[in-house]
Amino acid sequence: MPAPTLPTLSVVVPLYNEEDSLRPLVEQLLGQLRPLGITFELVLVDDGSRDRTPVLLQELAGTIPELVAVLLRRNYGQTPAMAAGFDASRGPVIVTLDGDLQNDPADIPLLLDTLEQGYDLVSGWRYQRQDAAVSRLLPSLLANRLIARVTGVKLHDYGCSLKAYRREVVEDMNLYGELHRFLPALAFIEGARITEVKVRHHPRRFGASKYGIDRTFRVLMDLLTVWFMKRFLTRPMHVFGLGGLVGMGLGLLIGAWLLVEKLQGANIGDRPLLLMALLCFLTGVQLFCFGLLSELQMRTYHESQGRPIYRVRATLRGSAIE
Repeated sequence: MPAPTLPTLSVVVPLYNEEDSLRPLVEQLLGQLRPLGITFELVLVDDGSRDRTPVLLQELAGTIPELVAVLLRRNYGQTPAMAAGFDASRGPVIVTLDGDLQNDPADIPLLLDTLEQGYDLVSGWRYQRQDAAVSRLLPSLLANRLIARVTGVKLHDYGCSLKAYRREVVEDMNLYGELHRFLPALAFIEGARITEVKVRHHPRRFGASKYGIDRTFRVLMDLLTVWFMKRFLTRPMHVFGLGGLVGMGLGLLIGAWLLVEKLQGANIGDRPLLLMALLCFLTGVQLFCFGLLSELQMRTYHESQGRPIYRVRATLRGSAIE
């Protein structure tokens, strides 16, 4: 029996309570992708919807050969749903977009053409975004500037789900929390070539946004995680060890000063500086030990998975490229 033909393109769409948008979305995707003359699959991930989204997905999967329905047991969030879509997909190129019809499937060919120019990730930029100015646009503008400054990846729109990836980029990343927003930054850490293209954005036609103000805190915490990964992923001792040495050094200096005063006859038993010296030294020892443990954990992480601390783009031997 011949092996099934793998698609050249996988379109991953996380869904949560999108029963009204689902059929129009699938129709638009099929209308844009089938004329391209390439093999593709639509990987639609239901993230524990409470409406008829999973029922409609099962119905569509029975009539549309390109559709792959992934039904999660409960609502995990957009990042786990996207990770489930990545795992279920098979194409060497992956495109992601939201399921609320605000991203335009007509922009997918533009992303694919740009990706073929030598990039590993192409991110959409909703330059004429159709959302509420105060509740969505202003926080997004501030967040994008902060993320770009912290991560060093200069993009206008980190929150746009419409992106195109080469498979090797997403296979190198483990997603959790709200890290789907930081995929360009995580890809940049892995050495990916990234660019941005302007894409269309439409007003929401059905339902309401699932994003609330509580998401801001989670995004900020994940931003700190990405910043640490970018700076100290393979050398955690550089941050914890430095803090530990500073703490121990400060504690020893204060202790030496108090010792000199004690030898000169001063009473240092009730001095706040004595407590400060002890706290600085003990904190420094703890940070230094934490740095050592982090180094060991980092080595275990890389060695247990066979993950090198580098990424090779190509190996040249004579006229061959590997």
